Amino acid sequence: MAKRLILLSFVLFVLPASALAATVKVRVEGQTQTLFAPTEATVTATSAQDALEQASLAGEFYYHVTTTGFGPYVDQVGRYGGTSDSGWVFKVDDVSPPVGADKVTLKDGDRVLWYYATFGPTGGPPTLVVKASTKKGCYVAQALDDAGKQASVTGLQFHLGSKKTINAQPNADVCPGPHPGLLVRATATNAVRSNAVK
Repeated sequence: MAKRLILLSFVLFVLPASALAATVKVRVEGQTQTLFAPTEATVTATSAQDALEQASLAGEFYYHVTTTGFGPYVDQVGRYGGTSDSGWVFKVDDVSPPVGADKVTLKDGDRVLWYYATFGPTGGPPTLVVKASTKKGCYVAQALDDAGKQASVTGLQFHLGSKKTINAQPNADVCPGPHPGLLVRATATNAVRSNAVK
């Protein structure tokens, strides 16, 4: 009887917790450089905060969580802590959730971005996302606001490794020609740098 209770406890309490974990992509963009996984790394995590924990374990970088009346808050990643108008925030699938990172339950395939942001009257800076275009060998960059909607940016540039820079417009195809082994990224004025693609 005792063995059955132990087994039942294991099934009820251990298996559901592991069943809640999701396979997600995570990236961490620091104030001045990418801290973890420019091409996004795959981790298993239950929440956006857990995704940061898994990234810190894989990338061996420091982060700190402080507890507030509103719950846990990530107040530092790497060398930079928050200030009165800047700090660490996150998006899941290009949207800033209205709850804390520990409250966001992830599902398989989600993309989690942690980034350092300076806030203005309309929220945080736009984040850039680069994807392969429908045209072969071409790419497109989108700038997204906190709600995951199109945002306007200036000074958009595509970077092919450190070899070449191309001025561009959001949502327009950029066809850089052959670039074997070089990653493609985008930057823009006052925006969070994009993911990197091959």
